[in-house]
Amino acid sequence: MSTAQTITTEVKRLPLGEPFATTSFLKLGSRSAVDNSLSRLVKQGVVERITQGIYIRPKKNRFVGTVKPEINKVIKVIAESNGETIQVHGAEAARRFKLSTQVPTQPIYYTSGSTRTLKIGKLTIKLVHVARRKLQLSEKKSGLALSALWYIGKENMSRYTVEQVCNKLNATEQEELFSAEMPAWISNALQTYQKEYAIG
Repeated sequence: MSTAQTITTEVKRLPLGEPFATTSFLKLGSRSAVDNSLSRLVKQGVVERITQGIYIRPKKNRFVGTVKPEINKVIKVIAESNGETIQVHGAEAARRFKLSTQVPTQPIYYTSGSTRTLKIGKLTIKLVHVARRKLQLSEKKSGLALSALWYIGKENMSRYTVEQVCNKLNATEQEELFSAEMPAWISNALQTYQKEYAIG
């Protein structure tokens, strides 16, 4: 079986609507062979390119046409294919913990990779390079909490802020958060919370 046939077979086994990266097929052939095979599959309508190096098998809906994948899933695939660590931006993290009602006008993520913008359909997404310690506990609710607290900042840190975040975490998630590396002003606020609620 040729490289093109092998890739076609593998692609057709993938779930509809789930993003995948070009890099996931490099074990089957050279980069040029993989790129050429995927280009042919795009022309045949078997797959759809949603951004550089990322594709989906189109999932159709009779009302909306092709169902676009969740942005978080696309970002996760991009991160995995590039060996990057990704974290939700603090503004979005704060919104999820109801510390802010402001909805970011543009999806932004923290990354261990380079700062850059991506086009996914009509949507522009920004990836912002940050220090590794701001990427701790990536993909965990405890990491989302840390991102939110960091974003709120020292001047706006309050008892309410800490309670609002910690009360939405279970015991394991709280322990992960308390054990993370963080600035003294976050650590002090969390220690006060621990003492008041006799946690740990």
